[in-house]
Amino acid sequence: MEKTKVLFVSQEITPYLPETPMSVIGRYLPQGIQDKGKEIRTFMPKFGCINERRNQLHEVIRLSGMNLIIDDTDHPLLIKVASIQAARMQVYFIDNEDFFNRKNILVEENGDYFSDNDERAIFFARGVLETVKKLRWAPDVVHCHGWFTNLVPLYIRRAFKEDPIFNHSKIVYSVYDDDFSGSLHKEYIRKVMLEGVHKEDIEILKKPDFVNVTKMAINISDAVIIASEKINPEVESYLKTIKKPVLKYHGPEQYIDAYSVFYDEILKKK
Repeated sequence: MEKTKVLFVSQEITPYLPETPMSVIGRYLPQGIQDKGKEIRTFMPKFGCINERRNQLHEVIRLSGMNLIIDDTDHPLLIKVASIQAARMQVYFIDNEDFFNRKNILVEENGDYFSDNDERAIFFARGVLETVKKLRWAPDVVHCHGWFTNLVPLYIRRAFKEDPIFNHSKIVYSVYDDDFSGSLHKEYIRKVMLEGVHKEDIEILKKPDFVNVTKMAINISDAVIIASEKINPEVESYLKTIKKPVLKYHGPEQYIDAYSVFYDEILKKK
């Protein structure tokens, strides 16, 4: 029997970024799922504060070199990889000089969100999917962590719908307490448009605040996991109205087992 393949798309993974509940899950969940006999691939953005030499990142030339066009501008896609030896797992990094060559992760020194976080999220989502295609590795489950991954479900279901790499994938979206204040760029709804994306899918992005960006991802995913003890109350209320599997919060001792069972249950559903 073939192993179940799980693709993890994460906003944060420790030790590359400081320890937070999300980055710890990003680090230990893939290892735990691999230990349960599933095959894994893991992706995150190559934020500029990640020390390449210390973490032994190196570019994967055969995967790099594609250009992604966002808002009529070409952005070269660089793919780097590093290994977490203790976990026997590799992490792929999506990099680009325009978007990720800065010291901070999502905010300026003064605490304001980067004005191009919208384009950075678009680049990241598309970069992950194009790279997985190049790897010719068809995931059974795609598990997204953090609002920065919000476009991955949309692009898999619409822009990559006919692609044999993704056409049988089940998408799980984890909701965390990673709210941002204000909104992403007001043109987000226009910039996310790709061939295959329907206007009604992204109508909600007319006001691209945390709640709407999260709802859009939930609407198009197959299942949702509540990954933080407390999440945005509006999102929490919304989850009670949807007709799809929602896994309640599980603490550090239980989540790996719970998520593994949840993947198996989702895969049984037609």
